[in-house]
Order: sequence, then C-alpha cells, then structure tokens
Amino acid sequence: MSEEDLERYEAEIELALVHEYRTVLPLFQYVVETERRFYLANEVKVSLREGVTPACVEIELTDAWVWDMYRPARFVPSVRVLTFRDVNIERLPERDA
Repeated sequence: MSEEDLERYEAEIELALVHEYRTVLPLFQYVVETERRFYLANEVKVSLREGVTPACVEIELTDAWVWDMYRPARFVPSVRVLTFRDVNIERLPERDA
C-alpha cells in the first residue's frame, strides 16, 4: 500500500466518522474534550483527586461515544479519564421531543 493510498484510506475513515458523529449527536447530552480524546456522553461526573500535585482530574462518563477512527466499537457503557490537563465539558442544547 502506497503512502497516497494510506492517506486516502485515512481520509475516508475520518469522513465516515464525521458522518457518524452527526448522526449520533442528538442521542447525547454532553460533549467532553480532553487532550487525547473527544467524547459524547449522557452523564458526566467530575472530581478532583486530593493530595496529588499537580492536580489530577477524574472524569467518569456514562453511556458514551468515543471519537476514535481506529476503534472498532465507539459506543461504550462507561469511560473513566484521569488527566492533569485541561478538560472541556459542554452541555448540549435541549432537543425538541
């Protein structure tokens, strides 16, 4: 497989991932962005780990979708993230029923 073929393959996978994201977005309440990953989730719990320098943030996500084009299963029942970096958590607008 040539480098050009590999780049084309990765571009196709990423485009499919964008389409999947747009399709599943209405199913979730939160968007969570860490340094390493991007998640959609329906429940988010954040806690600060005491006694650790620098501060460590623990995020627990329930009913989540993970943005990762190489992951075979992007829907996961729970995710636990430990990070010393910034985390962005946004609540998505309420959707009409």
